[in-house]
Amino acid sequence: MEIGIVGLPNVGKSTLFNALTCAGAEASNYPFCTIEPNVGIVPIPDKRLDKLFEMFKPPKKTAAFIKFVDIAGIVKGASQGEGLGNKFLANIREVDAIIHVVRLFEDENVTHVMNSVDPLRDIEIINTELMLADLETATKVCDRLASNAKSGKKDAVAAWERMKEIKAALENGKPVSSLGLEKEELKDYQFLTAKPVLYVGNNSEKRNVQNAEKVANYARENGAGFVELCVKFEADIAEFSEEEKKAFLAETGNDYTGLEKIVREGMKLLNLCTYFTAGEEVEVRSWLIPVGCTAPQAAGKIHSDFEKGFIRADVYTFDDLVKYGSEKALREHGLIRSEGKDYIVKDGDVCLFKVNA
Repeated sequence: MEIGIVGLPNVGKSTLFNALTCAGAEASNYPFCTIEPNVGIVPIPDKRLDKLFEMFKPPKKTAAFIKFVDIAGIVKGASQGEGLGNKFLANIREVDAIIHVVRLFEDENVTHVMNSVDPLRDIEIINTELMLADLETATKVCDRLASNAKSGKKDAVAAWERMKEIKAALENGKPVSSLGLEKEELKDYQFLTAKPVLYVGNNSEKRNVQNAEKVANYARENGAGFVELCVKFEADIAEFSEEEKKAFLAETGNDYTGLEKIVREGMKLLNLCTYFTAGEEVEVRSWLIPVGCTAPQAAGKIHSDFEKGFIRADVYTFDDLVKYGSEKALREHGLIRSEGKDYIVKDGDVCLFKVNA
């Protein structure tokens, strides 16, 4: 799963990416700093995995991860090739979801490509370019499907009617996501405005509360997520040792840093949940699966042969393990269940899969 980080040039995207991934992408005070998309693998922080590691004491702890892609700044006119637009829009098509970084803070020493800070205007610039790019795609596809529909075949006509609906929505300034179409209906087209969005408001340590509230309200009204943070401050925290980070979180009363919250929100954005495998001899590990995944499909995340050879799964919940203290105690209380092929794996399940060799 991949999440693309987008926004106007110079709003803190590359700084955020660096802090998330510790990948060292260039981050400077001028537009178009990022030319090629930077890609980083980011482990998903989960206190439950830490607790399992503490309880089982295996040699290894492995966290599930999400791939983040830092895509260069989009400017007004990108859909017509302005700036480095066409190349960047093509990169966004490949991701599963979008993090849209928006500048909230005022600082005359930090260049803004529009020469002023107005987060809602900035959001509309990006969204308009994405819609214009989608409209170009929809127009081409609509012409092609119109030819197919002349056959009179039911599926061909339905596909053409659906694309006309998409085209009309985009012409009226509405994103594809506003139509409520199923993912399966859109999978062949990679529409940019069909992707789930998380808005990240980049504020200063002296918060611009008014701008933060504007973006939070906009996100809520448009069915998107929102996280506010100071990217520069979070980049500093990312340099802390694990002990320093724990002390900082304890002092501030938080479970996760702002960056960690973004990673976890990214997981929600993609409609994913986490299950665990745990043992004393090898490792404890978290695995990402789509919500609604069956036990064989979850097993297949470990190895494709596990899905094919699935027999059953011994399952218990993380919460029960913490409550009773050991797998032995769970067995004594009848809390380890044997589940078959139709079982839907839930967030927080700990699973041991039995498969044919």
